[in-house]
Amino acid sequence: MAFFLFFLCGIAGGVLGGMGMGGGTALIPLLTVLCGVEQGVAQGVNLLSFLPMSFIALGVHAQNGLLQKQGLLPLIAPALVFSVLSSLLAAVLPAKILKSGFGVFLVVLSFFRFAAAFKAKDAEKGGKYAKNIK
Repeated sequence: MAFFLFFLCGIAGGVLGGMGMGGGTALIPLLTVLCGVEQGVAQGVNLLSFLPMSFIALGVHAQNGLLQKQGLLPLIAPALVFSVLSSLLAAVLPAKILKSGFGVFLVVLSFFRFAAAFKAKDAEKGGKYAKNIK
């Protein structure tokens, strides 16, 4: 039964990640709440699961001509360095700090998503926020 639950969590994270919605945003809470996995382990699993998903998505986007290659190196290099450093930091931080930090991240993310949806809806109607969307 536990394998099946982990399998379903992996599918949910994979589908959301493949859709560009941030699979880790769902996978980490699913693993910690439903499966009882420690926060640090769940974040590590999320990072590992991100690798194959990102390579597949990169291939699909490149195949469809949606990959802009200009300026990639200045973006990739610091992302790799800070990903490794953040992973090492997460490995030594207490679970309580990781949970609190992730909770704050989700609240802030939901605020920005809500604001973007409000602006998009307003832009459809030609409202006062429409001029701010480019």
